[in-house]
Formats: sequence, structure tokens, C-alpha cells
Amino acid sequence: MEIEEASRESGHVVCGSWIRRLKKLNWVIIAKASKRRGSSVSAPAHLNIFSFDPITSSLSSSPLATHTFEENDGDPVTVSVHPGGDYFVCSTSKGGCKSFEIVGGEKGITILAKELLPLENAGLQKCMAFSFDGSKLAVGGVDGCLRIMEWPNLRVILDEPKAHKSFRDMDFSLDSEFLATTSTDGSARIWKAEDGFPLSTLERSGDESIELCRFSKDGTKPFLFCAAQRGDTPVVNVYDISTWKKLGFKKLSKKTASTMAVSLDGKYIALGGKDGDVSVAEVKTMEIYHYSKRLHPGLSIASLEFCPSERVILTTSSEWGEMVTKLTVPKEWKEWQIYALLFCLFMASVIAAYIFFENSDSFWKLPMGKDQRRPKISLFGGSSTPSEDHNKWNLDL
Repeated sequence: MEIEEASRESGHVVCGSWIRRLKKLNWVIIAKASKRRGSSVSAPAHLNIFSFDPITSSLSSSPLATHTFEENDGDPVTVSVHPGGDYFVCSTSKGGCKSFEIVGGEKGITILAKELLPLENAGLQKCMAFSFDGSKLAVGGVDGCLRIMEWPNLRVILDEPKAHKSFRDMDFSLDSEFLATTSTDGSARIWKAEDGFPLSTLERSGDESIELCRFSKDGTKPFLFCAAQRGDTPVVNVYDISTWKKLGFKKLSKKTASTMAVSLDGKYIALGGKDGDVSVAEVKTMEIYHYSKRLHPGLSIASLEFCPSERVILTTSSEWGEMVTKLTVPKEWKEWQIYALLFCLFMASVIAAYIFFENSDSFWKLPMGKDQRRPKISLFGGSSTPSEDHNKWNLDL
């Protein structure tokens, strides 16, 4: 709650994103505008990086690092973090884009700002995304222009001024081969990321408007999920990325979605509503497993992301700031728990085999000879009979 109050006092939150670090360490970056909506109080626009505590599922009370924008930069609009966790890019309301590098270590970190020359005067950019392998950056403008660049050398692969009427959303596929984009006019297109070639325009019915897009991420199900509006009914369409044909649709929420996310392991899909609700469904069954009603009461959720290593989501809105929510989904076995279970099963089978052998004669009721003795068995040594032990003792003498 302390973080939310601080957000309201120093400008409204525009968006947020997770920063994945080494050893399952996660940070959160929060972008704030210079002035809270409906307030006369103004403060410089800035970016804050917070640490995340997986035990309490909360953010640190004070930021690890802060970057303050100059007045001529305008307010931040959207942020995209590089998969490596050392860089992120941010577009601003004055039509510029900046690149940032996170430097430092355990004693402290610093945010270093750099200019993105190919996007210096590109106009207002609505959405930005890095490919999963980190080799490409795509940006979509309010003017409908799509740019795909190599990272970090910023060589321009595609500069298509008429890609859409105006951009709404975009996402790279897990193998970084495809880029999906959606427009404010309800259309959606597929691009080849390597050379920017337009591959397909997704099919839709006459009254259907495709608004959001996310690729599956489990590596086994090559799907593209698109949040769409059919008249007054919100649905999630599923497309096969080998043919780009629609496989079907599912109604996951009663309200229109303003943002969508898929967990890094591909097991869950989440929808953030325009009324502040959040629905989380399992991809395998497409059934709701978690529902947060009015998480951001009365406001559209601006950004929504899954934590890279925990069943936690980060949501933001202009009035309620940033929120970290632990999901009420079934707990999963961790790797060390699986190995511990296998070891226990192995030891149980060894003990059971030993007990069975020790009692095998009485179990089968087999007759034994007059001088016949069953050998002694040791789990950690060899076997011997009483006569062999006696002979060994005579030889030693």
C-alpha cells in the first residue's frame, strides 16, 4: 500500500514491466507521468526500478534506481524490457524513444539513458516489443508505421509507413520468427521478423474486431491468441501459426479486455479488463483458474504481465498505480521435490525387495534340506553361509 500511495502523490502510473535477472531474481520497472490525472500537482516524469520479494509477493518500499525525464522529453508512454534484463526502451509523448542500460551490482544500480537514433523523430510510438532471442526490436506508431530493427546495432530491417491505420498491440513468437500486430481498425497482420515480409492477414467475421495478440510460449502448441470483440461479446480467438487459420474461440471474460499476457512457461493466459477485472485461464483447458474482480476499480488496466519465475502478475492503472497479485492457481512440483520423491520411491523399493527376500521361504513354504541354510544378505556387502564363515575362520587359524 505504501507503493501505491507514493505512486499517486508523484504522478500517475503509465505502465510497468518485469525485469528478469540471473538466479530467478526479478525486478519491476514502473513508468510515471509528470502529472496525475485530475490533479493540479505536477512532478517530473520518471522511471523507478523496484526489487521483488517472492516470499511476500511484494515490491520494495523504495526504488533501487530512478531516472527522471527532462521536460522536453514528455511523459513515458510504453516500456519494453530486453530478455537479457540489462536494457529496456521507452517511448515518450513528445514523439521520441530512449534506450536505457542498467549497470551496477549488489551495492547499487544506475540507469543510463541513451538516444535511439533511428527513432529520434519517429513520432509517438504506441507499442514496442523485443524478440525472445533479443536480436530484434519492433515498434508500432500511432501513425500506423511499423519498424523492425536489429538489436543492438539498430540496423533497420523494415520501415513500413502503411502497416496499419494505427497500432494497438504486437507480439513476437517464441522462436522469434514471426511478429503479430493489431490495428485500431480491428485488423491483424503477421510479419516475418527476419526480413519484414508480410505473411498473412488474420481472418475475422464481419462484425469482429481483433484488438490484442499473444503467441503461445510452451514450445509444443504453436498457437496465436487474439482478444477480439464480436459485437458486444468479447472472445479469445485461437489461430494455428502453421497455416494462420482460425481453430476456434473461447469466451473467457464478460467485459472487453484492455490488455493480455501469457506466462513465460505458456501454461496460463491472462486478460485485464477495461473495468479493472483480471481473469487468468489455463491454456490447456481454457478454463478460468483465477479471477480478481475490480482489482483496479472502475479503471482500465493499462499493463499486465506475468512474473518470469512466480505465479504472480503485475498490473497498473492510472488511478490505482502498480499492484502485484499472487495467483490462486494449483501449486506445481518444483524440480528438487521431484528428485526427492524419486529418491524416496527408489529407497522404498529397495527396502521392500529386502524384506520380501528375507521372508520368501516362509511365504512360499518351500521345504529345505537338513543342512541347508539360507545365505545372509546385506544391503551393503556380499552374502555368505554359516559353513562358509566356519571354513574361513579355520583358514585364518
